[in-house]
Amino acid sequence: MTSAKTLKLAAYELLQFAALAVPVLALAERFARLLSDVRGRDDTAYWLAVASSVAYVTSCALLVWVPLKYRILKRRRPKAGRWRPTMLAYLLLCTLPSFAIIIASSQVQVNAGVRLDHFAELPASLVILWLICADLVERLRPCRLLGQSDNADLGFELPGPVLTNLAAVSSISIPNTGDPDTPRRRPELPAGRSAPIASGTLGPPAYPYSSSRAFPGLLSFLGRSDARSEVFVDCFLFWLDTAELVRVAGEPAVFYSAWAYPVLILAFLSSLRAALAPRGPFSSAAGVALQDFPFLVTRVCLLAVFGPVTPVLFPLKNALVSLTFFYFTYMTRMKIFKRHSMF
Repeated sequence: MTSAKTLKLAAYELLQFAALAVPVLALAERFARLLSDVRGRDDTAYWLAVASSVAYVTSCALLVWVPLKYRILKRRRPKAGRWRPTMLAYLLLCTLPSFAIIIASSQVQVNAGVRLDHFAELPASLVILWLICADLVERLRPCRLLGQSDNADLGFELPGPVLTNLAAVSSISIPNTGDPDTPRRRPELPAGRSAPIASGTLGPPAYPYSSSRAFPGLLSFLGRSDARSEVFVDCFLFWLDTAELVRVAGEPAVFYSAWAYPVLILAFLSSLRAALAPRGPFSSAAGVALQDFPFLVTRVCLLAVFGPVTPVLFPLKNALVSLTFFYFTYMTRMKIFKRHSMF
């Protein structure tokens, strides 16, 4: 069992280190070729940019990544916190330099008066894909990859009242006199027992880790589900909006304009949500403040300036998420919305 855990840990660490190094090195090499072409096939500029990227990755790995990983893995029983330092370090060491290289590539071509490479789908396909891999590793760390597991592996915490101090209650028959004014007595509890108390603590998840809602007949296998597979779906959906905005930055009309700055800056700010714990207490507010509302304003401006460079579905999604968040979180607390009605 120890060897299996060691192999799992080694695979996770190698995958995360690859996610840290590959995007920066790939984009830096593409940027080095661009510099070489702009300067008339200058090999010195090419190798200087490549060497700088290798030195940067090596320095970050030795000075920041390895000490951080050693400190985190040294804890035998890490406590579930509200933020993830590994993802924050990854965003600052990999995602931020990657977007900076893309902006630098745009400005080099604009200043030189040439249009040689707009990086096409490279930012969205490479940077976001490795970002998803790093996020998946952090979400799958508590899980077992073989066999079934209990509910505590994923560590999901859903808010809601939980009944505690449950005790058996003796049944008492109350005669129905038909008089509505007749008081009803509460059932008496045995000596030394207390009634169930609804506590506001965070309880276990409302759904099992791996469930099988059996159906009669041959369709019973269709009711099986596992939360580990849902982690993959949830992670890709988490990054879908950011990936679409990064793809817009690769459009030639946007890439060679000043709009490349706010688009990529907002894309990086939205990725900072990954530093928070998934489904944490601040995830909803961070999603609206760092992603949906800024993306809505940016996409409306892009549609007005460049035309249909992004599907209308995404600004509609940002608008609906922002409006529903403010309505159900703040407006429903007002007196006018607290009245009991059919709605």
